[in-house]
Amino acid sequence: MNQTQTQRRRLLTAAIAAPASFGLLSQWAHAQTWPSRAVSLIVGFPPGGIADLTTRLVANHLTRALGQPVPVDNRAGAAGNIAGQAVASSAPDGYTLLSAPASLLAINPHLHRMTFDPFTDLVPVAATGRVFVYLMVRANLGVQNVQDLLAMLRARPGQLTFGSAGNGTSSHIAGEKFTSQANVTARHIPYRGAAPALTALIGGEIDFLFDSGPGLQAAQAGRVQLLAVGSRTRVPALPDLPTLHESGLTDFDVDTVFGIYARSGTPPAIVARLSTEIGRIMQSTEVREGLVAIGAGTAVEGSAQELAARVRNDSERFGRIIRERNIRPD
Repeated sequence: MNQTQTQRRRLLTAAIAAPASFGLLSQWAHAQTWPSRAVSLIVGFPPGGIADLTTRLVANHLTRALGQPVPVDNRAGAAGNIAGQAVASSAPDGYTLLSAPASLLAINPHLHRMTFDPFTDLVPVAATGRVFVYLMVRANLGVQNVQDLLAMLRARPGQLTFGSAGNGTSSHIAGEKFTSQANVTARHIPYRGAAPALTALIGGEIDFLFDSGPGLQAAQAGRVQLLAVGSRTRVPALPDLPTLHESGLTDFDVDTVFGIYARSGTPPAIVARLSTEIGRIMQSTEVREGLVAIGAGTAVEGSAQELAARVRNDSERFGRIIRERNIRPD
């Protein structure tokens, strides 16, 4: 090959590489100036619930960390899929983020026909909280602990009822996992939301319920009885409350992990900065106390990698329950 041919080849190679290099430089430059305006944080549930409260707690602190407004945009519906679709179809520039429970990725694909793939269209940024799920029974059921409840279920197969926020919801799957793992049977009664299900428990319409925290006040007032938490570890705010794992259901865990997600293709530098900032926020005493105040806790999974691993593990576990129990959405 002569010198002229060598020069032409080098020019051709440089021309081919130029677009890719320009793209990397463009992403780097964008990351250096981000954020230059408000960063929208979309949550797929109505105001006032645990998802909304957790999101607003993080958004308030993220506003200070980024130096730009972080407004919360509630887009409720379709078990969080509407919010997920909004972020999955947004520009991958870091200005539109999703706050969602792991159920959006771990449960919804097994139950719903989704218009996006949460595992390929979204990228995990950081975990923002851990929502505990509590086993509660009606106040006059006549049981004192989990062992009493299991004994009653075995003595009266198929006669006791458990409620949920609806078919295919986290509370439904928790109830199915409980009865399956304990090898007992109970009749499922779905309601249109967590609040109606709790009201039914207080009123004695159902016998037990897996509640994500709103029922704790009713338990303190003696209107329902709190038996256990569906976690591997005890709740720091309720150190005397046993776990279902301790009560004989080995490795029982139906906690919900909340997290922040970005559109796939968002510059890695932006994702990394968000992950760092949110991780720092979640370690602050103010946020930890704020989570406890709304009945939640700090997630064990902090980094994007840990959140991604948790979601995939949950998808496998809950998907297996959904198939085994033939769970269908409303």
